[in-house]
Amino acid sequence: MAIDLEAIRRKLNNLQSSTKRTENLWKPKPGSNQVRIVPYQHDKDNPFLELFFHYDLGKKNYLSPVTYGESDPVVEFADKLKSTGNSDDWKLSKKLEPKMRVYVPVIVRGEESDGVKFWGFGKTVYQELLGFIADPDYGDITDLTAGRDIVVEFTPSEGAGSYPKTAIRVKPNQTASTEDKNLADKIVTGQTEIFSIFKKQSYDNLKAALESWLNPEENDLEGGSDLPWESNKQSQTPTATPAATTATSTPEKQPEKATKTDDISAAFDDLFN
Repeated sequence: MAIDLEAIRRKLNNLQSSTKRTENLWKPKPGSNQVRIVPYQHDKDNPFLELFFHYDLGKKNYLSPVTYGESDPVVEFADKLKSTGNSDDWKLSKKLEPKMRVYVPVIVRGEESDGVKFWGFGKTVYQELLGFIADPDYGDITDLTAGRDIVVEFTPSEGAGSYPKTAIRVKPNQTASTEDKNLADKIVTGQTEIFSIFKKQSYDNLKAALESWLNPEENDLEGGSDLPWESNKQSQTPTATPAATTATSTPEKQPEKATKTDDISAAFDDLFN
């Protein structure tokens, strides 16, 4: 049997794309790091890029369309879950809500020749950075000629139950981002667009991912996952109850599972239509 060359090309392309994305992102090393936040080439008024992600949706992470002002079927579904008044549904809705992560373009001291990278962090670091900029004693720390470097102290997690820690300190002296004209040009005109690193997702693509995640063939709905439409469908079809209460070893239980699959699909279509 001949090897599928097209499949090999797709795998190679995926690996290369993943490598390229990693090359454009920066993570602090354990200990002390020094960086300079620079203006974002594609939005010079705001270097802080707020991105929202769905984590671990079918073992994958997705960029939420709310990031760029579009409708998100996962968010719509989470809102439906909140309206049921069921505590388990509410917990699931919180899991499905997109989580914010902020990215800023930076040059890393000691690695300036690598050009601009994107540093990602959470809400705590974001608030601290905004606080420094809002303080008139610091002002615009991203200014190319009179901004300030940032010292990033990173402590990895020390084992189970602990979390990595990031502390920041803004340098007191105002300095130029670089004295190298070639690097200055690269900072201003050579930045990667953030959505070439994190791909935009269509509504239909996310809807399909959510529907797949909710598939009862892969999720044990019979084990107690009380989705809002499940109880409604059961109450509308009482004839299914005897089949569910027959002897546990009989094959009559199989049709019930198929019926639930149909119910899930129908309810999902109802939700989005």
